[in-house]
Amino acid sequence: SNSSKNDLNQFIAGESITKDINPTYGSIQKLYQKDPFLITFCEDKVLKITANKDTLFNAGGNAQLVSSNRVLGDATTYQGEYGISKNPESFAFESFRTYFTDKQRGKVLRLSGDGITEISNAGMRYYFEQNLKTAEELIGTFDDRKQEYNLTIKFEPSQQATDTTVAFNEIDEVPTIITNT
Repeated sequence: SNSSKNDLNQFIAGESITKDINPTYGSIQKLYQKDPFLITFCEDKVLKITANKDTLFNAGGNAQLVSSNRVLGDATTYQGEYGISKNPESFAFESFRTYFTDKQRGKVLRLSGDGITEISNAGMRYYFEQNLKTAEELIGTFDDRKQEYNLTIKFEPSQQATDTTVAFNEIDEVPTIITNT
């Protein structure tokens, strides 16, 4: 406060200021803070990274002895071979649940306390496998009033396919086509 200088914009390369993620997971497409984790959506994998916690480690890597002042801690992957592809716009969240698509695999997914669930398997597996891969854009939203994840699938005009919105209802756990535009 005395010098009118705060150094908040300085990043010293000699200090460990980065977190390496396995490059086979593809590029990071979306970050979402869910205490105490930073949920990291890569093209081919979803990870949770401990954030803003001092973690104690011993020399063998077990959490016990030596204190770490890192802002980001361990990166662990969720079960399953899923990512968000290159469609972070398909992401939506509600309370403890997040929703997203994996266009490359033709899946619509929910991430909650029990891990990743393929909600596209609830009666519309073939529909999503065929349509997600050819979609130009996938836009996700969550309707709090109806408790529905809405996924709008937009196609290129040359495909002669109709843009569609599909809703997955958390109460009924059934996806349904709600509009064609």
